Amino acid sequence: MPTTCWIKNPQAIFTANQEDARGGVVIQNDKIIELVALGKQPNSHVDVIEDASDLVMLPGLINTHHHFYQTLTRAWAPVVNQPLFPWLKTLYPVWAKLTPEALSLACDVALAELLLSGCTTTTDHHYLFPTGMEDAIDVQVDSVKRMGMRALLTRGSMSLGEDEGGLPPRHTVQTGDEILKDSERLIKTYHQRGEGAWMQIALAPCSPFSVTREIMADSAKLAEAEDVRLHTHLAETLDEENFCLKMFGMRTVDYLESVGWLSDRTWLAHGIHFNQDEIQRLGAAGTGICHCPVSNMRLASGMCPTLELVDAGSPIGLGVDGSASNDASNMMYEARQALYLQRLKYGAEKITPEKVLGWATKGSASLIGRTDIGEIALGKQADFAFFKLDELRFSGSHDPISALLLCGAEKAEHVMVGGKWRVREGEIIGVDTQALMARHRKVAAQLVS
Repeated sequence: MPTTCWIKNPQAIFTANQEDARGGVVIQNDKIIELVALGKQPNSHVDVIEDASDLVMLPGLINTHHHFYQTLTRAWAPVVNQPLFPWLKTLYPVWAKLTPEALSLACDVALAELLLSGCTTTTDHHYLFPTGMEDAIDVQVDSVKRMGMRALLTRGSMSLGEDEGGLPPRHTVQTGDEILKDSERLIKTYHQRGEGAWMQIALAPCSPFSVTREIMADSAKLAEAEDVRLHTHLAETLDEENFCLKMFGMRTVDYLESVGWLSDRTWLAHGIHFNQDEIQRLGAAGTGICHCPVSNMRLASGMCPTLELVDAGSPIGLGVDGSASNDASNMMYEARQALYLQRLKYGAEKITPEKVLGWATKGSASLIGRTDIGEIALGKQADFAFFKLDELRFSGSHDPISALLLCGAEKAEHVMVGGKWRVREGEIIGVDTQALMARHRKVAAQLVS
Protein backbone atom coordinates (compact mmCIF):
# COMPACT_ATOMS: atom_id res chain seq x y z
CA MET A 1 0.00 0.00 0.00
CA PRO A 2 1.33 3.49 -0.84
CA THR A 3 2.13 5.61 2.21
CA THR A 4 0.84 9.19 2.17
CA CYS A 5 2.46 11.79 4.41
CA TRP A 6 1.45 15.39 5.11
CA ILE A 7 4.41 17.58 6.02
CA LYS A 8 2.26 20.08 7.87
CA ASN A 9 2.41 23.85 8.33
CA PRO A 10 6.12 24.68 7.98
CA GLN A 11 7.31 27.82 9.74
CA ALA A 12 8.21 29.04 6.24
CA ILE A 13 8.58 27.39 2.85
CA PHE A 14 10.54 28.29 -0.29
CA THR A 15 9.08 26.49 -3.29
CA ALA A 16 11.30 27.98 -6.06
CA ASN A 17 8.07 28.97 -7.85
CA GLN A 18 4.88 30.95 -7.20
CA GLU A 19 2.84 28.09 -5.68
CA ASP A 20 1.24 28.49 -2.24
CA ALA A 21 2.38 25.59 -0.05
CA ARG A 22 2.36 27.41 3.28
CA GLY A 23 0.09 24.71 4.71
CA GLY A 24 2.64 22.09 3.71
CA VAL A 25 2.90 19.33 1.15
CA VAL A 26 1.46 15.86 0.81
CA ILE A 27 3.75 13.18 -0.55
CA GLN A 28 3.03 9.63 -1.62
CA ASN A 29 6.06 7.37 -1.74
CA ASP A 30 8.62 9.47 -3.67
CA LYS A 31 6.44 12.22 -5.19
CA ILE A 32 4.56 15.36 -4.21
CA ILE A 33 0.85 14.76 -4.78
CA GLU A 34 -0.65 17.89 -3.20
CA LEU A 35 0.30 21.40 -2.12
CA VAL A 36 -1.67 22.68 0.84
CA ALA A 37 -2.41 26.40 0.96
CA LEU A 38 -2.15 28.43 4.16
CA GLY A 39 -4.87 27.48 6.66
CA LYS A 40 -6.19 24.62 4.51
CA GLN A 41 -6.43 20.86 5.04
CA PRO A 42 -5.31 18.27 2.48
CA ASN A 43 -7.85 16.85 0.09
CA SER A 44 -5.89 13.60 0.02
CA HIS A 45 -6.19 10.81 2.55
CA VAL A 46 -3.18 11.07 4.88
CA ASP A 47 -1.53 8.14 6.69
CA VAL A 48 1.21 10.07 8.49
CA ILE A 49 1.51 13.69 9.66
CA GLU A 50 4.90 15.36 10.18
CA ASP A 51 4.63 18.63 12.12
CA ALA A 52 6.94 21.17 10.48
CA SER A 53 5.81 24.22 12.45
CA ASP A 54 9.33 24.90 13.76
CA LEU A 55 11.06 24.18 10.44
CA VAL A 56 11.96 26.19 7.34
CA MET A 57 11.38 23.97 4.30
CA LEU A 58 13.27 24.12 1.00
CA PRO A 59 13.54 21.93 -2.09
CA GLY A 60 16.62 19.74 -1.72
CA LEU A 61 19.66 21.76 -2.75
CA ILE A 62 21.51 20.67 -5.90
CA ASN A 63 25.30 20.92 -6.20
CA THR A 64 26.47 21.19 -9.82
CA HIS A 65 30.27 21.17 -9.51
CA HIS A 66 32.58 19.31 -7.14
CA HIS A 67 35.69 17.15 -6.90
CA PHE A 68 35.01 14.71 -4.06
CA TYR A 69 38.59 13.42 -3.90
CA GLN A 70 39.87 16.85 -2.87
CA THR A 71 38.48 16.51 0.67
CA LEU A 72 41.83 14.78 1.31
CA THR A 73 43.84 17.95 0.61
CA ARG A 74 41.90 20.71 2.35
CA ALA A 75 43.87 23.65 3.76
CA TRP A 76 47.23 22.12 2.73
CA ALA A 77 49.87 24.72 3.56
CA PRO A 78 51.88 24.65 0.29
CA VAL A 79 48.84 25.79 -1.76
CA VAL A 80 46.95 28.00 0.68
CA ASN A 81 48.12 31.21 -1.01
CA GLN A 82 48.46 30.09 -4.64
CA PRO A 83 46.29 31.01 -7.66
CA LEU A 84 44.87 28.31 -9.94
CA PHE A 85 47.74 27.27 -12.24
CA PRO A 86 50.50 27.00 -9.58
CA TRP A 87 47.90 25.52 -7.19
CA LEU A 88 47.21 22.76 -9.71
CA LYS A 89 50.87 22.14 -10.53
CA THR A 90 51.65 21.69 -6.82
CA LEU A 91 48.68 19.40 -6.15
CA TYR A 92 48.77 17.14 -9.23
CA PRO A 93 51.65 14.95 -7.90
CA VAL A 94 49.85 14.54 -4.55
CA TRP A 95 46.54 13.63 -6.17
CA ALA A 96 48.34 11.13 -8.43
CA LYS A 97 48.91 8.97 -5.32
CA LEU A 98 45.16 8.47 -4.92
CA THR A 99 44.01 4.90 -4.16
CA PRO A 100 40.53 3.32 -4.37
CA GLU A 101 40.31 3.25 -0.54
CA ALA A 102 41.30 6.90 -0.27
CA LEU A 103 38.80 7.92 -2.96
CA SER A 104 36.01 5.97 -1.25
CA LEU A 105 36.62 7.75 2.04
CA ALA A 106 36.93 11.13 0.30
CA CYS A 107 33.60 10.57 -1.45
CA ASP A 108 31.86 9.51 1.75
CA VAL A 109 33.07 12.63 3.54
CA ALA A 110 32.10 14.98 0.70
CA LEU A 111 28.66 13.42 0.35
CA ALA A 112 28.04 13.42 4.11
CA GLU A 113 28.95 17.09 4.33
CA LEU A 114 26.72 17.95 1.38
CA LEU A 115 23.81 15.95 2.79
CA LEU A 116 24.08 17.64 6.18
CA SER A 117 23.93 21.03 4.44
CA GLY A 118 20.58 20.18 2.81
CA CYS A 119 21.90 18.89 -0.51
CA THR A 120 19.94 15.98 -2.01
CA THR A 121 21.43 15.81 -5.52
CA THR A 122 25.06 16.35 -6.44
CA THR A 123 27.35 16.16 -9.40
CA ASP A 124 31.02 15.30 -9.24
CA HIS A 125 33.81 15.93 -11.73
CA HIS A 126 36.41 13.18 -11.36
CA TYR A 127 39.24 13.36 -13.88
CA LEU A 128 42.12 11.55 -12.11
CA PHE A 129 42.75 8.01 -13.32
CA PRO A 130 46.37 7.09 -12.45
CA THR A 131 47.40 3.42 -12.54
CA GLY A 132 45.21 1.42 -10.18
CA MET A 133 42.39 3.97 -10.34
CA GLU A 134 40.77 2.90 -13.60
CA ASP A 135 37.49 2.13 -11.79
CA ALA A 136 37.30 5.45 -9.94
CA ILE A 137 33.74 6.23 -11.07
CA ASP A 138 32.56 2.81 -9.89
CA VAL A 139 34.00 3.63 -6.45
CA GLN A 140 32.01 6.87 -6.49
CA VAL A 141 28.80 5.07 -7.45
CA ASP A 142 29.14 2.80 -4.42
CA SER A 143 29.65 5.80 -2.15
CA VAL A 144 26.60 7.64 -3.50
CA LYS A 145 24.46 4.55 -2.95
CA ARG A 146 25.69 4.25 0.65
CA MET A 147 24.67 7.85 1.33
CA GLY A 148 21.26 7.51 -0.35
CA MET A 149 21.57 10.60 -2.52
CA ARG A 150 20.98 11.36 -6.17
CA ALA A 151 24.03 11.99 -8.31
CA LEU A 152 25.19 12.85 -11.78
CA LEU A 153 28.78 11.60 -11.88
CA THR A 154 30.82 13.10 -14.69
CA ARG A 155 33.49 10.93 -16.27
CA GLY A 156 36.31 13.44 -16.38
CA SER A 157 39.55 13.03 -18.28
CA MET A 158 43.01 14.46 -18.83
CA SER A 159 44.82 13.64 -22.07
CA LEU A 160 47.22 16.57 -22.55
CA GLY A 161 50.32 16.00 -20.43
CA GLU A 162 52.91 18.62 -19.53
CA ASP A 163 55.28 17.13 -22.13
CA GLU A 164 52.74 18.18 -24.80
CA GLY A 165 52.13 21.66 -23.41
CA GLY A 166 49.40 20.82 -20.90
CA LEU A 167 49.42 21.22 -17.12
CA PRO A 168 49.06 17.68 -15.66
CA PRO A 169 52.06 15.34 -15.30
CA ARG A 170 52.29 12.53 -17.85
CA HIS A 171 51.46 9.71 -15.41
CA THR A 172 48.06 11.25 -14.63
CA VAL A 173 46.75 11.35 -18.21
CA GLN A 174 45.02 8.72 -20.38
CA THR A 175 44.72 8.13 -24.12
CA GLY A 176 41.61 9.15 -25.99
CA ASP A 177 40.70 5.51 -26.65
CA GLU A 178 40.90 4.66 -22.95
CA ILE A 179 38.73 7.63 -22.04
CA LEU A 180 36.02 6.98 -24.62
CA LYS A 181 35.85 3.24 -23.98
CA ASP A 182 35.37 3.75 -20.26
CA SER A 183 32.86 6.54 -20.87
CA GLU A 184 30.73 4.19 -22.97
CA ARG A 185 30.97 1.48 -20.30
CA LEU A 186 29.84 3.82 -17.54
CA ILE A 187 26.87 5.15 -19.50
CA LYS A 188 25.69 1.62 -20.31
CA THR A 189 26.22 0.40 -16.74
CA TYR A 190 24.90 3.25 -14.61
CA HIS A 191 23.04 5.96 -16.50
CA GLN A 192 19.35 6.11 -15.56
CA ARG A 193 16.84 8.05 -17.61
CA GLY A 194 13.50 9.64 -16.88
CA GLU A 195 11.89 11.06 -13.76
CA GLY A 196 13.17 9.98 -10.39
CA ALA A 197 16.61 8.92 -11.64
CA TRP A 198 19.07 8.31 -8.82
CA MET A 199 22.28 7.82 -10.82
CA GLN A 200 23.35 9.47 -14.04
CA ILE A 201 26.57 9.84 -16.02
CA ALA A 202 27.92 12.82 -18.00
CA LEU A 203 31.14 13.33 -19.98
CA ALA A 204 33.59 15.88 -18.65
CA PRO A 205 37.05 16.42 -20.16
CA CYS A 206 38.74 18.42 -17.42
CA SER A 207 39.64 21.74 -19.06
CA PRO A 208 41.22 23.28 -22.18
CA PHE A 209 44.65 23.12 -20.53
CA SER A 210 44.54 19.39 -19.71
CA VAL A 211 42.88 17.68 -22.68
CA THR A 212 43.39 17.56 -26.43
CA ARG A 213 41.04 19.06 -29.00
CA GLU A 214 40.33 15.51 -30.18
CA ILE A 215 38.97 14.28 -26.84
CA MET A 216 36.79 17.39 -26.52
CA ALA A 217 35.30 16.84 -29.99
CA ASP A 218 34.94 13.07 -29.57
CA SER A 219 33.27 13.50 -26.17
CA ALA A 220 30.72 15.89 -27.71
CA LYS A 221 29.91 13.33 -30.43
CA LEU A 222 29.56 10.51 -27.89
CA ALA A 223 27.37 12.65 -25.61
CA GLU A 224 25.03 13.40 -28.51
CA ALA A 225 24.89 9.76 -29.59
CA GLU A 226 24.15 8.56 -26.04
CA ASP A 227 22.02 11.58 -25.07
CA VAL A 228 24.02 12.50 -21.97
CA ARG A 229 25.28 15.86 -20.78
CA LEU A 230 28.66 17.57 -21.14
CA HIS A 231 30.63 19.38 -18.46
CA THR A 232 34.00 21.12 -18.16
CA HIS A 233 35.81 24.04 -16.55
CA LEU A 234 35.85 27.17 -18.70
CA ALA A 235 36.89 30.80 -18.41
CA GLU A 236 37.89 30.43 -14.77
CA THR A 237 41.06 32.54 -14.94
CA LEU A 238 42.91 34.88 -17.27
CA ASP A 239 45.74 32.31 -17.33
CA GLU A 240 43.31 29.91 -18.99
CA GLU A 241 42.31 32.54 -21.54
CA ASN A 242 45.97 33.18 -22.36
CA PHE A 243 46.61 29.41 -22.61
CA CYS A 244 43.80 29.02 -25.17
CA LEU A 245 45.10 31.94 -27.21
CA LYS A 246 48.62 30.51 -27.24
CA MET A 247 47.71 26.82 -27.69
CA PHE A 248 44.68 27.04 -29.98
CA GLY A 249 44.81 30.57 -31.36
CA MET A 250 41.35 31.45 -30.01
CA ARG A 251 39.51 32.57 -26.89
CA THR A 252 37.70 30.12 -24.63
CA VAL A 253 34.19 30.36 -26.11
CA ASP A 254 35.54 30.19 -29.66
CA TYR A 255 37.41 27.06 -28.64
CA LEU A 256 34.25 25.63 -27.05
CA GLU A 257 32.31 26.18 -30.27
CA SER A 258 35.11 24.76 -32.43
CA VAL A 259 34.91 21.38 -30.65
CA GLY A 260 31.09 21.15 -30.76
CA TRP A 261 30.32 22.10 -27.17
CA LEU A 262 28.34 25.32 -27.56
CA SER A 263 24.88 23.86 -26.87
CA ASP A 264 22.21 23.36 -24.24
CA ARG A 265 23.69 19.92 -23.52
CA THR A 266 26.66 21.66 -21.88
CA TRP A 267 27.13 23.25 -18.49
CA LEU A 268 30.36 24.97 -17.50
CA ALA A 269 32.04 25.44 -14.15
CA HIS A 270 33.01 29.03 -13.20
CA GLY A 271 32.37 31.05 -16.39
CA ILE A 272 34.04 34.25 -15.20
CA HIS A 273 36.05 35.78 -18.04
CA PHE A 274 33.58 36.27 -20.88
CA ASN A 275 33.13 39.39 -23.00
CA GLN A 276 29.66 40.64 -23.97
CA ASP A 277 29.65 38.87 -27.33
CA GLU A 278 30.57 35.58 -25.68
CA ILE A 279 27.83 35.99 -23.09
CA GLN A 280 25.27 36.48 -25.86
CA ARG A 281 26.50 33.40 -27.73
CA LEU A 282 26.40 31.24 -24.59
CA GLY A 283 22.89 32.45 -23.84
CA ALA A 284 21.65 31.89 -27.38
CA ALA A 285 22.97 28.31 -27.19
CA GLY A 286 21.38 27.73 -23.76
CA THR A 287 24.73 26.73 -22.28
CA GLY A 288 24.53 26.67 -18.49
CA ILE A 289 26.98 28.10 -15.96
CA CYS A 290 27.73 26.79 -12.48
CA HIS A 291 28.72 29.66 -10.20
CA CYS A 292 31.32 28.64 -7.59
CA PRO A 293 31.72 31.76 -5.45
CA VAL A 294 33.89 30.41 -2.63
CA SER A 295 36.43 28.80 -4.97
CA ASN A 296 36.49 31.94 -7.11
CA MET A 297 37.30 34.05 -4.05
CA ARG A 298 39.74 31.50 -2.56
CA LEU A 299 41.83 31.38 -5.76
CA ALA A 300 41.24 35.09 -6.57
CA SER A 301 39.85 34.10 -9.99
CA GLY A 302 37.15 36.77 -10.37
CA MET A 303 33.34 37.09 -10.38
CA CYS A 304 30.89 35.24 -12.60
CA PRO A 305 28.65 37.68 -14.55
CA THR A 306 25.50 35.87 -13.47
CA LEU A 307 22.81 38.41 -14.33
CA GLU A 308 24.20 39.15 -17.79
CA LEU A 309 24.29 35.41 -18.48
CA VAL A 310 20.71 34.94 -17.25
CA ASP A 311 19.51 37.89 -19.37
CA ALA A 312 21.22 36.32 -22.40
CA GLY A 313 19.48 32.97 -21.82
CA SER A 314 21.98 30.89 -19.85
CA PRO A 315 20.68 29.03 -16.78
CA ILE A 316 22.68 29.58 -13.58
CA GLY A 317 23.27 27.06 -10.78
CA LEU A 318 25.58 26.78 -7.80
CA GLY A 319 28.46 24.46 -6.98
CA VAL A 320 30.84 24.08 -4.06
CA ASP A 321 33.77 23.10 -6.33
CA GLY A 322 36.56 20.92 -5.00
CA SER A 323 37.23 20.87 -1.30
CA ALA A 324 40.83 21.90 -1.91
CA SER A 325 39.71 25.25 -3.29
CA ASN A 326 36.69 25.96 -1.12
CA ASP A 327 37.60 24.25 1.37
CA ALA A 328 34.13 23.00 2.27
CA SER A 329 31.28 20.95 0.77
CA ASN A 330 28.42 22.96 2.23
CA MET A 331 25.70 24.20 -0.11
CA MET A 332 24.10 26.62 2.36
CA TYR A 333 27.49 28.23 2.97
CA GLU A 334 27.97 28.42 -0.80
CA ALA A 335 24.59 30.09 -1.27
CA ARG A 336 25.40 32.69 1.39
CA GLN A 337 28.69 33.54 -0.29
CA ALA A 338 26.97 33.75 -3.68
CA LEU A 339 24.55 36.29 -2.21
CA TYR A 340 27.32 38.50 -0.91
CA LEU A 341 29.78 38.18 -3.80
CA GLN A 342 27.12 38.89 -6.41
CA ARG A 343 25.86 41.89 -4.43
CA LEU A 344 29.32 43.40 -4.80
CA LYS A 345 28.84 43.18 -8.56
CA TYR A 346 25.14 43.99 -8.96
CA GLY A 347 23.93 45.66 -5.76
CA ALA A 348 21.69 44.52 -2.91
CA GLU A 349 18.38 45.13 -4.69
CA LYS A 350 19.07 42.72 -7.55
CA ILE A 351 20.58 39.81 -5.62
CA THR A 352 18.01 38.59 -3.10
CA PRO A 353 18.07 35.50 -0.86
CA GLU A 354 15.22 34.07 -2.95
CA LYS A 355 17.17 34.55 -6.20
CA VAL A 356 20.22 32.76 -4.82
CA LEU A 357 18.17 29.93 -3.32
CA GLY A 358 16.57 29.63 -6.76
CA TRP A 359 20.03 29.16 -8.27
CA ALA A 360 20.79 26.46 -5.68
CA THR A 361 17.59 24.54 -6.49
CA LYS A 362 15.64 25.05 -9.74
CA GLY A 363 18.59 26.72 -11.48
CA SER A 364 20.96 23.90 -10.63
CA ALA A 365 18.35 21.35 -11.76
CA SER A 366 18.18 23.02 -15.16
CA LEU A 367 21.97 22.79 -15.55
CA ILE A 368 21.87 19.01 -15.28
CA GLY A 369 18.76 18.59 -17.42
CA ARG A 370 16.35 17.70 -14.62
CA THR A 371 12.75 18.92 -14.45
CA ASP A 372 11.62 16.54 -11.68
CA ILE A 373 13.70 18.06 -8.87
CA GLY A 374 14.70 21.53 -7.67
CA GLU A 375 11.27 22.89 -6.75
CA ILE A 376 8.25 22.09 -4.62
CA ALA A 377 5.39 21.47 -7.05
CA LEU A 378 2.89 18.79 -8.00
CA GLY A 379 4.48 15.67 -9.43
CA LYS A 380 8.04 16.63 -8.42
CA GLN A 381 10.26 14.34 -6.41
CA ALA A 382 9.96 14.45 -2.61
CA ASP A 383 13.44 15.91 -2.04
CA PHE A 384 13.45 18.41 0.83
CA ALA A 385 15.76 20.13 3.28
CA PHE A 386 14.47 21.38 6.66
CA PHE A 387 16.24 23.92 8.86
CA LYS A 388 15.63 25.01 12.44
CA LEU A 389 16.13 28.62 13.47
CA ASP A 390 16.78 27.80 17.14
CA GLU A 391 20.49 28.66 17.39
CA LEU A 392 21.86 31.85 18.91
CA ARG A 393 22.77 33.16 15.46
CA PHE A 394 19.06 33.31 14.52
CA SER A 395 17.80 34.97 17.69
CA GLY A 396 15.93 38.16 16.79
CA SER A 397 15.56 37.27 13.09
CA HIS A 398 12.20 37.98 11.50
CA ASP A 399 12.03 36.69 7.94
CA PRO A 400 12.85 32.93 8.08
CA ILE A 401 13.86 32.51 4.43
CA SER A 402 16.23 35.48 4.52
CA ALA A 403 17.55 34.36 7.90
CA LEU A 404 18.86 31.13 6.39
CA LEU A 405 21.42 33.06 4.36
CA LEU A 406 21.83 36.32 6.26
CA CYS A 407 22.30 34.63 9.65
CA GLY A 408 24.31 31.78 8.19
CA ALA A 409 22.44 28.46 8.37
CA GLU A 410 24.97 25.68 7.86
CA LYS A 411 23.37 22.42 8.94
CA ALA A 412 19.98 20.93 8.10
CA GLU A 413 17.79 19.46 10.82
CA HIS A 414 16.17 16.91 8.50
CA VAL A 415 16.74 15.91 4.87
CA MET A 416 14.47 13.76 2.69
CA VAL A 417 15.49 12.24 -0.65
CA GLY A 418 12.86 10.53 -2.78
CA GLY A 419 10.47 10.32 0.15
CA LYS A 420 13.07 8.68 2.40
CA TRP A 421 14.59 10.36 5.44
CA ARG A 422 18.37 10.56 5.15
CA VAL A 423 19.02 13.10 7.92
CA ARG A 424 17.04 13.23 11.16
CA GLU A 425 17.76 15.71 13.95
CA GLY A 426 21.04 16.67 12.33
CA GLU A 427 22.39 13.12 12.01
CA ILE A 428 22.79 11.02 8.86
CA ILE A 429 20.85 7.81 9.22
CA GLY A 430 23.15 4.77 9.21
CA VAL A 431 26.44 6.70 9.10
CA ASP A 432 28.97 6.87 11.95
CA THR A 433 30.48 10.25 11.08
CA GLN A 434 33.06 10.15 13.86
CA ALA A 435 34.46 6.82 12.65
CA LEU A 436 34.37 8.06 9.05
CA MET A 437 36.34 11.19 9.95
CA ALA A 438 38.97 9.15 11.83
CA ARG A 439 39.62 6.93 8.80
CA HIS A 440 39.53 9.88 6.41
CA ARG A 441 42.03 11.94 8.45
CA LYS A 442 44.48 9.04 8.55
CA VAL A 443 44.42 8.58 4.78
CA ALA A 444 44.63 12.36 4.19
CA ALA A 445 47.79 12.54 6.31
CA GLN A 446 49.35 9.65 4.38
CA LEU A 447 48.57 11.25 1.02
CA VAL A 448 50.55 14.45 1.67
CA SER A 449 53.42 12.81 3.60
